[in-house]
Amino acid sequence: MDYRFLLDLAIILLATKLLGLLMKKLGLPQVVGALIAGILIGPAIWSPLTGGRFVPVGESQFLTFLAELGVIMLMFGAGLETDLKELKRSGLKASFVALLGVVVPLVLGFGIAVPFFGLGDTHNVLKCVFIGVIITATSVSITVETLRELGKLKGRVGTVVLSAAIIDDVIGIIVLTFVIGMKNPGQTKPYMVLVKTALFFIIGIGVGVGLNYLFRWLEKKYPHRRRVPIFGLVVCFIYAFCAEHFFGIADITGAYLAGILLSNTKETDYIERKVDVNTYMIFAPVFFANIGIKTSFSDFEPQILLFCALFVLAGMAGKILGCGFAAKACRYTWRESFQVGVGMMARGEVALIVAQKGIAAGLLDEIYVAPVIMLVIVSSLVTPIVLKFMFKKESGLPLVPPDGNITAIENADYSVALQSSADGAANNENAATEAAATELLDSAFDSASIADLPIEKTE
Repeated sequence: MDYRFLLDLAIILLATKLLGLLMKKLGLPQVVGALIAGILIGPAIWSPLTGGRFVPVGESQFLTFLAELGVIMLMFGAGLETDLKELKRSGLKASFVALLGVVVPLVLGFGIAVPFFGLGDTHNVLKCVFIGVIITATSVSITVETLRELGKLKGRVGTVVLSAAIIDDVIGIIVLTFVIGMKNPGQTKPYMVLVKTALFFIIGIGVGVGLNYLFRWLEKKYPHRRRVPIFGLVVCFIYAFCAEHFFGIADITGAYLAGILLSNTKETDYIERKVDVNTYMIFAPVFFANIGIKTSFSDFEPQILLFCALFVLAGMAGKILGCGFAAKACRYTWRESFQVGVGMMARGEVALIVAQKGIAAGLLDEIYVAPVIMLVIVSSLVTPIVLKFMFKKESGLPLVPPDGNITAIENADYSVALQSSADGAANNENAATEAAATELLDSAFDSASIADLPIEKTE
């Protein structure tokens, strides 16, 4: 047995973590660091320098298998994070924003791809459509952190962005499922793709209802035991296998649906934590690094560079235009509409996952992974900068009238009214401090509360 794979794993984990921490220090998502790490340790950099004689980590079937597990577990985790109650509350506004946030980038992506691929046959048409599918994906992790920092996460803009992002991913996965199902048009009729997709969701949801009751029984009988997340992974892998093997659609669709079906149980957070530990310890770093390792710049031509620039512009403009105009149609102000569009602009792991599935299906050449990486990096840099600028323009200091009342300005997200005199302010502060300290001491020695704390069991 060749034990080279152990060294490859060590290099990948070390490089992705170090670059990830560096990106975190710079205020960027760690996925950007993992992508750059893959490029730095892969053939793209080392082959030209050494003539192919030395490459720290090269492509291998072992890494491909681990990366596939990584993408399945990432999508399972994304499904677990889906808040079905928030989806119900979000209503028509977020749904409309999400819908235009998919349609407009899809059209723009198709438009920029036509001059490069042409419309000569069905396969080329699917390639053009797939370029649009890639840029429909949204990753709001950067937006969430930026809005939280600005205190706007629960405001009008933050609420619609979070809700629309969830719906956006669901629509994007359905579109991806349909496009990949059409990859062999000579063997599969369009209506059969629709029928298979519909059957998968109908059967999957039907079985999922029974699984939901099963997991409710499990979590009641065996709370906080590791068997529950293990059974969750079993469901994830079975759904992924059935989606690909029996229905001819992407395995990530099955994993995502499995996560959604288990997203409203009492143990969802516990399952999600355990899955995240396994995912981000080894599988996710390998997946993102493997994208960088497979990236090649040797075939880069002026045509590819032009496509890369247009792809990035279309990806960013599509979200601003689609989501922004949808928000304006829902009676948001122009400023708020632009904020919604920018908030939906960032791309991340979902765009990379979609691109990799397209390559595996033969809808995209590996050379076109580089534009996707550029879109992830550029949008990750631009989104927080523009958001902070937009919100900074509307912020202001509170007005303090002579009577001591403090009222926040009209555009602020919160309002504070303080009725006190200068003589009593210090006494009130001391009383509040003493009350808080007493409450803290009481809760610290509350034996009943301590007894109720969940204890993880390892069975």
